[in-house]
Amino acid sequence: MVEEGLRNTVDKEFTAQMSESLSSRETSFLINEEPSFQKNEQSKDSIFFRDGVRQIDFVLSYVDDIKKETDIKAERRKEFEKNLKKTGLELEIEDKRDSEDGKTYFVKIHAPWEVLATYAEVLGIKMPIKESDIPQSKYTPFSYMFGPVKLSPTVKYSHPEYFTAQFSRHRQELFLIEDEATFFPSAARNRIVYYILSRCPFGIEEGKKKFGIERLLNSNTYSSAYPLHDGQYWKPSDNRLNERYTLYQNWARFSYFYKEQPLDLIKNYYGEKIGIYFVFLGFYTEMLFFAAVVGLACFIYGLLSMENNQSSIEICDPNIGGQIIMCPLCDEVCDYWRLNTTCLASKFSHLFDNESTVFFAIFMGIWVTLFLEFWKQRQARLEYEWDLVDFEEEQQQLQLRPEFEAMCKHKKMNPVTKEMEPFMPLYARIPWYFLSGATVTLWMALVISSMVAVIVYRLSVFATFASFMESEASLKQVKSIFTPQLATSLTGSCLNFMVILMLNFFYEKISAWITKMGKFVGYPGKYTYLFNVWRSEECDPGGCLIELTAQLTIIMIGRQVFGNINEAIYPLVFNWWRRRRSRSNSEKLYSRWEQDHDLETFGSLGLFYEYLETVIQFGFVTLFVASFPLAPLLALINNLVEIRVDAWKLTTQYRRPVAAKAHSIGVWQDILFAMAVLSVATNAFIVAFTSDIIPRLVYFYAYSQNSNQPLSGYVNNSLSIFLIADFPNRTVPSEKRDFTTCRYRDYRNPPDHEYKYAHNMQFWHVLAAKMTFIIVMEHIVFLVKFLLAWMIPDVPKDVVERIKREKLMTVKILHDFELKKLKENLGLNPDEFAKHVMIEENKVNLAKSTI
Repeated sequence: MVEEGLRNTVDKEFTAQMSESLSSRETSFLINEEPSFQKNEQSKDSIFFRDGVRQIDFVLSYVDDIKKETDIKAERRKEFEKNLKKTGLELEIEDKRDSEDGKTYFVKIHAPWEVLATYAEVLGIKMPIKESDIPQSKYTPFSYMFGPVKLSPTVKYSHPEYFTAQFSRHRQELFLIEDEATFFPSAARNRIVYYILSRCPFGIEEGKKKFGIERLLNSNTYSSAYPLHDGQYWKPSDNRLNERYTLYQNWARFSYFYKEQPLDLIKNYYGEKIGIYFVFLGFYTEMLFFAAVVGLACFIYGLLSMENNQSSIEICDPNIGGQIIMCPLCDEVCDYWRLNTTCLASKFSHLFDNESTVFFAIFMGIWVTLFLEFWKQRQARLEYEWDLVDFEEEQQQLQLRPEFEAMCKHKKMNPVTKEMEPFMPLYARIPWYFLSGATVTLWMALVISSMVAVIVYRLSVFATFASFMESEASLKQVKSIFTPQLATSLTGSCLNFMVILMLNFFYEKISAWITKMGKFVGYPGKYTYLFNVWRSEECDPGGCLIELTAQLTIIMIGRQVFGNINEAIYPLVFNWWRRRRSRSNSEKLYSRWEQDHDLETFGSLGLFYEYLETVIQFGFVTLFVASFPLAPLLALINNLVEIRVDAWKLTTQYRRPVAAKAHSIGVWQDILFAMAVLSVATNAFIVAFTSDIIPRLVYFYAYSQNSNQPLSGYVNNSLSIFLIADFPNRTVPSEKRDFTTCRYRDYRNPPDHEYKYAHNMQFWHVLAAKMTFIIVMEHIVFLVKFLLAWMIPDVPKDVVERIKREKLMTVKILHDFELKKLKENLGLNPDEFAKHVMIEENKVNLAKSTI
């Protein structure tokens, strides 16, 4: 871990050294170094200073508008750039007359070797000391089956494996430095430069020291700050490696949707934080394949058994369903209707509400456990492969954000570094806590109000749909498929989808709550009403699950399609319009830094929204999957597109983000674990209370009178009888009928019973069976989950062995290096050398025993 004390000491020493030598070096450079070619002779893909040697590591831009410009901004820039030079960074300014829009200045920044070496030590960057002798994982017999999806080894493994150690200026000869200009990769270089930019002061204002590029960007002193892409993505660069082009060719093209990702190349170019997101998204997509296959099999089973479903047969039979008169679906304007009008709806309901529903719910409870356990293994393997074993988030947290440092007026001593550090006491944080709480409460209130609005819409239009379909003769053919219940559910789902796009907050809860509102409908003569105005809608006699399925289908597909289109179209249009506005001097050189300047910014929250989108999809796939077995398949198809859309926009439409380290997906992993546990309960409740499985099983084992066809008569058994004369005047249909009773879906006593319309014994049997199913299913799934979590180690055995081997070899290499230096320093004095050898060997033995 890099200590704050070391960092402060190195910063001060290095800045002082650089300040002393700056004037002489700059003068020498200006006298002796003439540009090797003129500005108009530069390649527009150049990523170097005018001398063609020094690489551009970062670019700052600003617009010098005399009308809007203030002296304080110019003074800030002057002071900031002067302090950057004091740290050792080299700057080169492109005049606005040479820019394509004729208004923008560009400040190009180069970090020389001294700066890179110093801050690589400060940041604890690991660099290679010896090529690894640990062999790559061997191909299994199944590897040849996946040959078409594999990438070329030269792309997949762009660099050999090395043993590494934290870089030290005093041990430079230990490291494999062939060329100082290319030793540090571009991602490490821009990370180091950004570290300096974020801490460089630019003056004292109002008695306070001001520093950091972010403050200057927020005040529009600079308009942008970004590292450069390697070159153009559509063609290779001359005489140098263009990793951006390689990424586009092998990763960002949609024709490569079936190929694996070049993860090492992504990490090397964008940094570990972005790299691990694509590792997670790719692994999640691979695991979705198995869930998608099982879900598709369950759907096919429902499709094949649809015509043989006993409930649908009875509903569609003119002598059974055609003779059952159902009670009106709404008050006054709705008429009585026959059960067989929902024939097709009952068949569609069977697609998702059949015997395989229970199996799939249990399977997904086990699948999500396997996914999370295997992801922990994949993450552990990634930590080893990407040299993040000793990396901790605390190392990043020690590098305090400049914005936080500026806000803090108090300091306290760090018990580890013994340095005074910025500190914000509790009383200063309380107002921010209240502000955060108020913001969350406001959004929750907005969600609840939107949810109530959708419910009111559904209840208010249900009667309209029912009466309209009843009165229109032209809709009689459509009514068998497009029932009032389905029409209300679909339009309500579309409205819900639009609300979700606007709010983008807790939308799973909204759709689930809306679905549950349809369950408490009461019975004829005593229906439940929302605000005593709108009567609750009823489920289709074939079951309620199809309505939940319709809602989830619309929301999931709509959100994913809209999301991908938005992610692809928005940056494309934005960048086109920005380039179109800036091309005022088309005869000027459209340089590499100008091309990147006209791209969209990825932003500090870019990855947050990508993770959020994936986690929301994970919620659909796990929390409500019992009602929609095709959810994993839709998620799989979406993710195959999502990976390439994200790759394409990051490679072609966005500025290159500043590289950052991360060894895991962070708090998102805890959210996924919480959702996995919650999904067991939600799917158990969906099967028990939304599906028709449990009532059918109760009838099968306890109430069936037909041993040859146990489910025969179930439809009639599930419908209660209501006496038409018991309708209140305000709810009874206006036209008289020649029948005296109608049927409704519930388990209640008939009108001639002593306790008429009260729940009968079968209702309590079904309720007890539902509760028993929930308890049994949860216990079975949780037992299997805990067993799997116990059986599958978080870190694979071979990774543990490789980590031990690498640590041992690193200690040995460092030991041999120190011995070699010791020989040189002691001049081969036998007695002294033997003494030091013994000390060093004791250190190595101690290290071995620790490992």
